[in-house]
Amino acid sequence: MTRSPAPLVLLDLDGTLTDSAPGIVAGIRHAYGALGLPVPDDVTLRSFVGPPITASFPAHGVPADRVDEAVRAYREVFAAGGMYDNRVFDGIPDVLRALRAAGCTLAVATSKPEVYARPICDRFGLTELVDDVFGAPLDEGTSTKADVIAKALAALGRTSPVDPADGPALMVGDREHDVHGAAAHGIRCLGVTWGYAAPGELEGAGAAALVDDVADLADAVLARLG
Repeated sequence: MTRSPAPLVLLDLDGTLTDSAPGIVAGIRHAYGALGLPVPDDVTLRSFVGPPITASFPAHGVPADRVDEAVRAYREVFAAGGMYDNRVFDGIPDVLRALRAAGCTLAVATSKPEVYARPICDRFGLTELVDDVFGAPLDEGTSTKADVIAKALAALGRTSPVDPADGPALMVGDREHDVHGAAAHGIRCLGVTWGYAAPGELEGAGAAALVDDVADLADAVLARLG
């Protein structure tokens, strides 16, 4: 009897598995202060969580020729410990265990540089609950979410666009970048609303469906993989 390929679930990190805003926002505040620029309001600061900061800084008042300086200032705080001012959303470990028990291959696919994503997953006990962790290069400006997903698919032996013969695949994320990055590879994205998306952002990007409660996530994923 031929064994069916394992379903693949790609998981965003910030805003999907972890509430990382406190450490990220503190680093962003520090960067604007270090550059002597006005600090954005709280809503704008939260919007930095998820996309590459190399795109968010110029979008919110940092001159193009000072973006590298802003990134360095941010990372001074983030790498010194701000990345651990973070927590796993309640119930997420149980979701990951349930999906693995159901036979899914699980991979973190984040726009955060992989050199930070891996130790964060290690620190918060996520590494042992997934099959691998994939992130952006340290120079985030050279990578998109679609690039990170491409890297994950290649490492896991999957084609792009995803071939149904390889088994079903699904992205889970909280921002439009997750939806668009997955779509570039023929993968649907399940949007979660406990993250950092603006109102209507996930729907507008074309998320396959929205999940409002972590307790419902495993069933929602399995229903769309079926």
